[in-house]
Formats: sequence, structure tokens, C-alpha cells
Amino acid sequence: MWAFIQKHSSPKYFYRLAGRLIPWFGWIFLAFLIAGLYYGLFVAPPDYQQKDSYRIMFIHVPAAWMSMFIYMVIAVAGAIGLVWRIKLADVIAASSAPIGASFTFLALATGSLWGKPMWGAWWVWDARLTSELILLFLYLGIIALNSAIEDKRTASRASAVLALVGVVNIPIIHYSVEWWNTLHQGPTVTKLSAPSIDISMLIPLLLMAIAFQFYYATVVLMRARCEVLDRERNSSWVQDLVSDFRTK
Repeated sequence: MWAFIQKHSSPKYFYRLAGRLIPWFGWIFLAFLIAGLYYGLFVAPPDYQQKDSYRIMFIHVPAAWMSMFIYMVIAVAGAIGLVWRIKLADVIAASSAPIGASFTFLALATGSLWGKPMWGAWWVWDARLTSELILLFLYLGIIALNSAIEDKRTASRASAVLALVGVVNIPIIHYSVEWWNTLHQGPTVTKLSAPSIDISMLIPLLLMAIAFQFYYATVVLMRARCEVLDRERNSSWVQDLVSDFRTK
């Protein structure tokens, strides 16, 4: 089992595998994105209260989900890097941080656009919004540590510690609408009982969520391949790769 993990976490093996997976993930992302946008914009009916303004949900909600999911990926990868010192875990964590920050910013921006007609304000210091903003600062902190510390291993350890400490914010984001009296609406899809959202709206929401997952998989593999080349630039297999590229 350990030999299997070592083989598949090898930078050389990962670089080649990621190169084969990226086109597949990219096409799957595009297919789900087109389907989600079509059903969300043209098939799903207007909301009886919010009318067509609710359609921003099909971007806002999946972006918010991804902001938390990617942070957990970073935290788990950081823990693996700290305990087992697997290089690929550090690469995935460092490559994921800018993508997670982008999704978090997108969730905050679309939330403001949605909140203006609903709440009458672009921003309120609501528990859900504030904790999501803190998540953005955590992402920026991880990115800053990876950029400021020259030694990659030291930077990975420092950012992993920050990511693990910041994990406490994830359940706060998720349960904030239940723990406090907030303006943000309560859960509609992730309830233990049946989701309180019509199936015609749920389908495009899930399609967009899957599209965002494959977008993340595509981009993180692209970034990770570049990160692997940078960290392993003195390795023989990278030198051979560069030589083969130059001879073509």
C-alpha cells in the first residue's frame, strides 16, 4: 500500500498523469457548465418572490461551496505534508490556494450583488458574510506565506499550520445561519430532511456545482504541474524533459 502511495505521489508520475487528465476534466467542466447555465437561465422558472434576480444563486452558491471545499483540501494536504513529508501534498496545497481565494471572492461579490435588491445594502456584517470574509483573509495569508518564504519546504510548513488553525472557521461558515439570527437565508440543499428547493432549480444548481468541481480539478492540475517543474527543476527527469522539448 505504501509503495502504491509513493509511486502515485512521485512528482514525475504525477506530472505525466496530470497531463493526461487535464483535457478530460476540462471538457467535462465545459459540458456541465453549458448545461448548468442553460437550465439555470432558460429552463428554471422565476422565483415567486425574488423573480429572476435569484438566478445569481447558480454562481454564488457553488462558489461558496467550493471556497470551503478547497480550503479543506489545503488543510488535509498540509497535514499530510507535515506528517508524512510528501512533496506532492505541499504542491497541491500551494496550487489550490489562489483558486480557493478566487472562489471565495466570487462568492462574496455575487453575494453582494444578490444582497442589494434583497436586503437593500451591498454589505452587512452578517455572521455568514463575515466568516466568509475571514476565509478570504486566510487564503490570502496562505498565499502570502508561500510567496514570502523563499525555502519551499519552510513555506509549506508555515502555510500548513495556518490552514489547520483556520479550519475552525469552516463549521462557523456552514452553521452560522443556524447558530445566529442572520439576514442570510438558511440551508435549502444541505438540510437533513428533503431540500426545500424546487427540483427545477436544484438540477441547474447541482450541475453548476459539478462544473465548478471539474474546473477546480482542471486548474489545480495545471498549476500543480508548473509547481512541480519549479520545485524539481534540478532533477534529472525535468532536465530530460527540457532537453526533449528543446529538440522538438
